[in-house]
Amino acid sequence: MQQIKTWEEYKSAYLLSTAEPEKFWAAVADNFEWQKKWDSVLQWNFTEPSVKWFEGAVSNITQNCLDRHTETSPDAISIIWEPNNPNEASQKISYRELLHSVNQFCNALSKIGVRKGDRVCIYLPMIPEAAIAMLACARMGAVHSVVFAGFSSASVADRINDSGCSFIITADAFYRGEKKVELKKIVDEALTQAPTIKHCVVFNHRSEQITMQPQRDVWWHEITKNCSNNFLPEPMNAEDPLFILYTSGSTGKPKGLLHTTAGYMVYTAFTFLNVFNYQNGEVFFCTADVGWVTGHSYLLYGALLNGATTVMFEGIPTYPDHGRFWDIVDKHQVNILYTAPTAIRSLETYGIKIFENKKLTSLRVLGSVGEPINEEAWHWYHTHVGKNKCDIVDTWWQTETGGILISPIATVTPLKPAFATLPLPGVQPVLVDESGNEIQGNNVAGNLCIKFPWPGMARTVYGNHERFRQTYFSTYSNLYFTGDGCRRDDDGYYRITGRVDDVINVSGHRIGTGEVENAIDEHPLVIESAVVGYPHDVKGQALYAFVICTEKISDVEKLVAEVREVVAQKIGSFAKPDKIQVVPGLPKTRSGKIMRRILRKVAERDTSNLGDTTTLLDPAVVDAILAGSK
Repeated sequence: MQQIKTWEEYKSAYLLSTAEPEKFWAAVADNFEWQKKWDSVLQWNFTEPSVKWFEGAVSNITQNCLDRHTETSPDAISIIWEPNNPNEASQKISYRELLHSVNQFCNALSKIGVRKGDRVCIYLPMIPEAAIAMLACARMGAVHSVVFAGFSSASVADRINDSGCSFIITADAFYRGEKKVELKKIVDEALTQAPTIKHCVVFNHRSEQITMQPQRDVWWHEITKNCSNNFLPEPMNAEDPLFILYTSGSTGKPKGLLHTTAGYMVYTAFTFLNVFNYQNGEVFFCTADVGWVTGHSYLLYGALLNGATTVMFEGIPTYPDHGRFWDIVDKHQVNILYTAPTAIRSLETYGIKIFENKKLTSLRVLGSVGEPINEEAWHWYHTHVGKNKCDIVDTWWQTETGGILISPIATVTPLKPAFATLPLPGVQPVLVDESGNEIQGNNVAGNLCIKFPWPGMARTVYGNHERFRQTYFSTYSNLYFTGDGCRRDDDGYYRITGRVDDVINVSGHRIGTGEVENAIDEHPLVIESAVVGYPHDVKGQALYAFVICTEKISDVEKLVAEVREVVAQKIGSFAKPDKIQVVPGLPKTRSGKIMRRILRKVAERDTSNLGDTTTLLDPAVVDAILAGSK
C-alpha cells in the first residue's frame, strides 16, 4: 500500500485522489486479499443518500487482519495487553495465537446459535477478549455493537433494543483504577428491559461471585472448550454490515451508525499507515476504549490490517499514579502514542516531576484525538512527552466518518500547533456559510462540510435512514455536514472550532444535550431542564444544567447530588453535569423554543452582551437566572 513519505508525494497523491478518486482508491484496495474483486469502485449520491464502495467485491476484514499476517509473520505480536494493576502480568499475543483464539470463539458462538447478520452486543472491559469478540463477529458475518463499559444498564438496554441484538458478551467485573465495575450485574439489570437477547456469554475476568441465569447465560470458557481453532472466514459482500456504533444525537436518542465491510477496511488501513507513518515492527499505543470509534478504527482494525503491534490498556492514566502512560511507553517501548487532549490536560495539572525517571526515548510519533487540542496542551505534549523530537498528528474525524479525515501526516506535513492542518487524500472539505454558499479562499471561517464520499463513511443510522439523511445531508444541498465549525488560515490549514449543534464534547465523549436533559427530567422534582456546554480547563467542555423544579428546594446540594446520580444511572458517570443551577424558568421564545445562546453566555460567565431578549416570552426570567448564577 502506498505510504506517503514526502511533501511532494502528499501533494501528488491528493491531486490524484480528487481528480480521479476511483482510480486512486482502486489502487489502494489492490493491496488487500479479495475473494472476488469489485465490479465498480464507487456509486453515490448525497440526496438519498446512497454510497457504495467496491460493489461486487467479496472479502472478510479478518482475513486481512489475521490470516495473511499469520501466513507471513505468525510469531509477530498482534496485541500487548496491559492490565489495570501494574503488579499483574501483561500479556503478548502473536498473530497466530490471536487467529486461533478468534476461530475458537467463532465456533463457540456458532454452537449457541450466532449466525451471519445477527447483531451481537459486546459490553467488555479493555481486555483481549474484547478484541477477540469483535474479530469473531466480523469473521462470522455477525454485526457487532460495542457498548463502552462505562454506560449504565438503561443505556445498554436502549442500544440492545434499538439494534435488535440477539446476543450479548460481557464479563463478571473489572477494575478501572481502584473502582470495581460489576458488569454482569449491570447487564442483568439491562436485560430485564431487553427481551431480544437469547444468550449472554460471560468471560470470567476477576472470578467474582455472580448469578448465572439458566438457559440464557453461558460461560466463555465452557462454550469454547474443545472448540476447533479452524474457522473459514464468511464471504462478505463489500456493503455487508460490519458494525453498529452508537453516538449521541442532539435529539436525545443515540444514533446507531452503521459501517460496512470493504470501504471501512480500505480506509482505516490506509489512514493508519499514513497518518502515523507506521513502520514495520513498531509498537502502537492507542489509549481509547474499544467502546468508541477510535478503539475500533485504530487500536484494532487499522493496526491489525497493517500487521502492527497494538497495545490494549485496561486502566486509567492516573492509577496507581499519574505516570502510568509513561510507564507503559517505557515498559513496552511504544513508538506511537495516540491519546486525547483531555488526558493530556489532566496529566498536565500534576506538573513535570513525574517525568524525572521516565525515558520515553522509544517514542517517534504522538497523536491527538477526540476534540481539538489547544495550543498550551500541544506544546506541553510536544515538550515533555515528545522531548521536542516527535511529530504531533492532531487528527480530526468522527464516529460517522469511520476514519481520520483531516490531519498532518507524521514526518511529512509541516506542523502548526492546534491545527488539524490538511485533508488526507480522498477527502474534499468545504467551508460554507449559513445559507450553504461555499466560502472560497483562505483566512475564512464557516461550517465544515465534505463534498465527496470517502470509503470509510457510515452508510446509515441503523433502522432509520431518514434520520441519517436529516442529520447529515439535509442542512446543505449535496454536502455531508459535519456539525463542526472550522476556520481555514492563510496557509490553507484547517482548525476545528467546535460543535455548532447541541452535541457537546466532554473529555472526548460526544454527549447529546437532549440525552442528558431526558435523564435529568426523570428526577421526580424536576419539571424541565436545559443543558449547555461551557469551556473547561481539563475536559475541554463541561456540562451546565439549568433545572426547573416542582417545588422550592430547601436542600439544593442534595438535589444536585441526586440529579447527577440519575444521569449516571441513565447514561453513565462521564455525562454528569459539572454545574447544576435551579432556576424559576428558562428563556423561551413565544414559540416555546429555548434560547440556548443566553444559557451558554451564563454558563461561560460572559453576560456583558446577552443580545436581544425582547422576543422572549418572559424576559424577566433572564434576570432571575443571572442572579442565581453568581
